[in-house]
Amino acid sequence: MQIRNKWLARSCAAALVLALSVGTALAAQSLIPVGRAAGIKLHADGVMIASLDPVTTAVGQVSPAEAAGLQPGDVILTANGQSVDTNDALQEIIEGADGQAITLHVRRDGEELDVSVTPVQDTSGHDRLGVMIRDGMAGIGTITYVDPETGAYGSLGHGICDGESGVLVPLAEGSLMEASVAGVQKGASGAPGALQGEFNLQEDMGTVEKNTDTGIFGVLTDDSYYDDLDTLPIADAQEGTCEIWSNVEGETIGHYTAEITKLYGEGGENDRSMVIHVTDPKLIEKTGGIVQGMSGSPVIQDGKLVGAVTHVLVNDPTRGYAVEIEKMLEAQAAA
Repeated sequence: MQIRNKWLARSCAAALVLALSVGTALAAQSLIPVGRAAGIKLHADGVMIASLDPVTTAVGQVSPAEAAGLQPGDVILTANGQSVDTNDALQEIIEGADGQAITLHVRRDGEELDVSVTPVQDTSGHDRLGVMIRDGMAGIGTITYVDPETGAYGSLGHGICDGESGVLVPLAEGSLMEASVAGVQKGASGAPGALQGEFNLQEDMGTVEKNTDTGIFGVLTDDSYYDDLDTLPIADAQEGTCEIWSNVEGETIGHYTAEITKLYGEGGENDRSMVIHVTDPKLIEKTGGIVQGMSGSPVIQDGKLVGAVTHVLVNDPTRGYAVEIEKMLEAQAAA
């Protein structure tokens, strides 16, 4: 996924169940591979502490948050009993405390706890806790598949995490925007490239209902992304020739040759089931190989949907990782 503007995210290692169950019925299931870029907006459940930043005061630098035991990745749900879902809302409560201790109700590693922290005044006269906060993000990624019967989709193949702490962003709500690829920052050894997207900000075209280690999931409410596309059966990947279906220019979905060179099986991570080597000269000329924003591009083998591109190898942009389609479907179907 490629992130724009001030929000940062990186790869981390719908509350709607598909009509066919994952497991015995999986081999018979057909989905529409998409491969089209989309804008993604997430709003966090609470506000996440991205990092602890000392406050510069009249007597030097101090860190109230660190002294109170707060940690990067903590999600602040309430402050003095008031819900907070934006940085501005938290800062308003801090300023209103007049230097007195604030009780933060925090979620950490699935557990909740209360932390008391006393703000300090910085050199500009504002009260601070000494934290950098994330309350949302926006970027571009690729839709992997959609169920034509329900509109349920899967995208990215990896989770959306905070760029500072690496913690999976806790999702309150999210949406998809129509997007086109306006340009490409070509990848090179040691310098991952990126798709540059233009978004239609006028209306949403879908929901984001789950952010998991193996992708984001929701429902496409606008069928224009897939109404003229065909379904394909899903299957297990095999080593050998495949295609990557990806949108790297305008709104066109290209089919590019590649090789699956290694399968990890049960030993793979949530978002890294196989190694992909891009062999298509047109894609290499255009992007250098795999770039940020191509995450979620469907991997097609022998006319079947077998996975989705997730990561690029930093030192070789023609190579990267993909997740097997079964893992995405299992994450989507999980309660």
